[in-house]
Amino acid sequence: MATSQNPDRLLDLASQLQRAGRFGEAADVYVRLLQLKPDLPDSWYNLGYVLQHLRRSEAALNAYREALDRRVQQPEEAHLARALIYADQLARTDDAETELNIALRLNPGYFPALLNLGNIHEQRGQREQAVEAYEKALAVDPASALALARLSMVKTVRDADDPLIARLRSTIGRPGATPAERADLGFALGKALDDAGAYDEAFAAYGAANRDSRLSAGPNGVRYDPLAYEQFIDRIIRTFPGPSSDAPAASSGASQRIFVCGMFRSGSTLVEQMLARHPRVTSGGELPLLPRLVHEQLRAFDGSAPPIDARMLQRLRTLYQDGAAALFPGADVLTDKRPDNFLCIGLIKAMFPDAKIVHTRRDPLDNGLSLYFLHLSHAMPYALDLRDIGHWYRQYRRLMAHWKAIYGEQIHDVDYDPLVADPAPVARRLLDHCGLAWDDACLTPYRTDGVVRTASVWQVRQPIYTRSSGRWRHYSRHLDPLRAALAEAD
Repeated sequence: MATSQNPDRLLDLASQLQRAGRFGEAADVYVRLLQLKPDLPDSWYNLGYVLQHLRRSEAALNAYREALDRRVQQPEEAHLARALIYADQLARTDDAETELNIALRLNPGYFPALLNLGNIHEQRGQREQAVEAYEKALAVDPASALALARLSMVKTVRDADDPLIARLRSTIGRPGATPAERADLGFALGKALDDAGAYDEAFAAYGAANRDSRLSAGPNGVRYDPLAYEQFIDRIIRTFPGPSSDAPAASSGASQRIFVCGMFRSGSTLVEQMLARHPRVTSGGELPLLPRLVHEQLRAFDGSAPPIDARMLQRLRTLYQDGAAALFPGADVLTDKRPDNFLCIGLIKAMFPDAKIVHTRRDPLDNGLSLYFLHLSHAMPYALDLRDIGHWYRQYRRLMAHWKAIYGEQIHDVDYDPLVADPAPVARRLLDHCGLAWDDACLTPYRTDGVVRTASVWQVRQPIYTRSSGRWRHYSRHLDPLRAALAEAD
């Protein structure tokens, strides 16, 4: 760390560290600089930026506020940054919307604010407001593939002659469209064609979208490594071969925890929203707390982390509880609905022996097809190919068999098809497992007025329906690669 008191040198060093991604060091230098020369709005903005990346949310908000108070140029950018912190890090969407509206008063054509405002309206289930925001974004930038894709995902298409389908096709074929843009538009086109019942055309659109998504990762694309993933599952099984003898005792005063996990697209959002209708339950959504602990404290189970002994478990428990309490102060029963937390059931039960584990399951063909039809992060490269989905599913099934052998009925299964066919008995068993009294409101998850941040945002706001059960039959002749991969032996 530099010892210079020269503001110009400190500014140059802070900028270098920021460009290098060394955000912690950059923050320290910006603080020293601003102690010497506090009237530097751009440096306050940059301090906010690096603190935001460090997830030091309140400090970042304060830094952006200082930049605004000192009349930073293009203040709408600082309001947008504050909105992203409120929405993504603090789960305070009302505050996020306020910041976005301020940004748009300053600059009515500020495209990123319009997109993010549309996203907030989507999360709240406000379809008309979301459409309005995306249409305004398209008025600012008619060539935006992302705005058109977002608009298309909000709207429902009734037939294959809908002008929206023609517009999507035309924009995909536009000269100069990047793979990332074609992917965004292709998934939207697939959804529109599926809505219209043009299933073969929809499957072709989704296939092209997945190929474009792979290409958008760079010259070599993004690839799924089956052997590496098998080895990863092996490491988890070796790390948690049985119940932990070092598990901390249950602590009074902390929220009761319900972890809802399973395959992505297996009904976990529906289950969480049913639970969230209970008067004792607060919906946490897809909390980043557990994956962050695994990555930062346990180095993703790569064998190089300190031993997971009683001291480490208490540290992990405290970090998780503090993070949850900061986001949801005073919650009685808190759900953590992150599907891939099934990877961490051994760790969850070691940290919180009294935690309730709810495991959502779905027909593997429906589940695999739904994954293939969803534009997922490149952190989930298996979803780009039906055979890779089948392999990943088998590894999920292998790990869940391990957890079931250890914890048995402490893991409660909820099967999607029986749930939507006859919700009441499935919901009663679910509430019994979670130690919650029956409440009729749990049968009306679509009446939620909360924020939903998953791909099921629109589905869970409808009365429970069965039309997604057996959806694979519309695409049966395209699914042989998935069937073959599911049938292979591990």
